[in-house]
Amino acid sequence: MRMITVQEQEAGQRLTKLLGSRLGGASTGFLYKMLRKKNITLNGKKADGSERLQAGDEIRIFLSKETYEKFASREEEEHFPEAHLDIIYEDAQILIVNKPAGMLSQKSFPRDVSLNEYVLGYLVHSGQWSPGEQAFRPSVCSRLDRNTSGLVVCGKTLPALQRMAELLRSRELKKYYLCLVSGRVEEARRLEGWLKKDASSNRVEIFTEEQDGALPIVTEFEPLNVTERATLLKVHLITGRPHQIRAHLASIGHPVIGDAKYGDKERNDSFRRELGIKRQLLHAWRIEFPAMEQPFDQLSGKSFEADLPHDFLKAMQAEMGTCRI
Repeated sequence: MRMITVQEQEAGQRLTKLLGSRLGGASTGFLYKMLRKKNITLNGKKADGSERLQAGDEIRIFLSKETYEKFASREEEEHFPEAHLDIIYEDAQILIVNKPAGMLSQKSFPRDVSLNEYVLGYLVHSGQWSPGEQAFRPSVCSRLDRNTSGLVVCGKTLPALQRMAELLRSRELKKYYLCLVSGRVEEARRLEGWLKKDASSNRVEIFTEEQDGALPIVTEFEPLNVTERATLLKVHLITGRPHQIRAHLASIGHPVIGDAKYGDKERNDSFRRELGIKRQLLHAWRIEFPAMEQPFDQLSGKSFEADLPHDFLKAMQAEMGTCRI
């Protein structure tokens, strides 16, 4: 007999999902059969598999050692890399990390190492998570493009991932960015439109009228510092579509400086040549949480900011004579 005690990080998922992660070689039909025959029980009672698990629940599996080992998941040995993470905030539920430019938020290919792997490595090496003992896997909740720096929220528990996803979907979690754009922007604006992604080219197109396959977008911004050649913008990202800020601003003639995909090549070449700027000057600067219930009440009404990286500050000083927001 094997017994699994549900951990806090695993709470909230269905019994069949946890069983599937622990007995990855078994078919769904086999698991349901074992539940019907009470060869798998929950807290000593018969279960049908749809039960939502709570921390401390006990799952007993009455299978022979040979059968259990036959079906048990055998994941390839994983490497959980250690790295110095710029952790802005941490509690029992979430991490907020200041991601550097050049780092993926999540893997694009199996060989990639992303912020997600570094977060797992941090949790493994600090003794907060063990992949061999828990079916749940912590993960980033929000994503940034590889060459965008700034705040990324990561869930340490399943309830945290679910709650953060709700906040992002409902737009209750407010997200503010700073970016340096070409040209003078003298007034605050609210831009509305539609965005359509071309997966084959990994580019998006912006429309002012509704189009088939396009999603509605809303971007608000206000200028913080203005010169003849450039403007520092504070952007409130209302909807969070791929490449939204970069493409939306480029569509009105104010591309983000350093943006190779949607930007001004001549301007980008100038910044690269004179200042060594090799990426878009876009930074996820601030997030604001709404009123929150337990176990997230410690986040209620709080806001967090990430300092601008060196290359961004260097460009601001060269263009505007200041490094201050």
